[in-house]
Amino acid sequence: MKRILFTTVSLGVLGLMSPALAADLPTYGKAPVVAPLEYNWSGVYVGVFGGGGWGNHNINNGTPTGFAPYLFTYDTSGAVAGGEVGYNYQTGRYLFGVEATGFWSGIKGNDASQQLGLIDADNLRDAFTLVARGGITVDRLLLFFTGGWAYGNTLHTNTNPGVGVDQFSILRSGLTAGGGIAYALSDNVIGKFEYRYFDFGAYNRPGVGLAALTPNGLAPYTINSTYSIVTVGIDFKFGGPAAVVAKY
Repeated sequence: MKRILFTTVSLGVLGLMSPALAADLPTYGKAPVVAPLEYNWSGVYVGVFGGGGWGNHNINNGTPTGFAPYLFTYDTSGAVAGGEVGYNYQTGRYLFGVEATGFWSGIKGNDASQQLGLIDADNLRDAFTLVARGGITVDRLLLFFTGGWAYGNTLHTNTNPGVGVDQFSILRSGLTAGGGIAYALSDNVIGKFEYRYFDFGAYNRPGVGLAALTPNGLAPYTINSTYSIVTVGIDFKFGGPAAVVAKY
């Protein structure tokens, strides 16, 4: 009887102590999810770039050409090198910015193989741009596009054998658009590859004097020039946090 009574009392005491013991035990559950950090593209940047390009030039002096819109078409090519400064602002996955560039150009060529005697030559000597920039970021990777204003300085030379050479600069405002890919090699160093298209419109070389001819005795003519340029470059970014919380 005493054994039964002792066992009953012991079980009762253990039952009363169970909630207190449970309260002292550690609680286990899922660890809180930590949002990953991603590269932040916001900030000012400066950089340098180099590459090459090619131009397409159309000349028409008013001579009937059938269904062809221009009398002569020829290409130019050469190297380019320059620098840039810009500002990016990133919100979520999207990037917005503005960029100014300037570059030296050795893109040049002529139509000596197409004309009989007369030779037209073009040399894009330098150009400047001011563009808006937009893109989509994936951590350290950026896919971007640009578009805006361009200003180019081209040296045009027309040679009329036996008569003379007419050489002059063509200063033209135009449009540029393009895109590329960039990758942040470190928090402040960014490498990129970019393509740009330039359209400087048409320039007319008018006639002068009573004969209404160019200085070297030719009929007035119009030059229309476009360019495609491919470059690789490196930018140095300043300002802005090194990383942001990823938003999906």
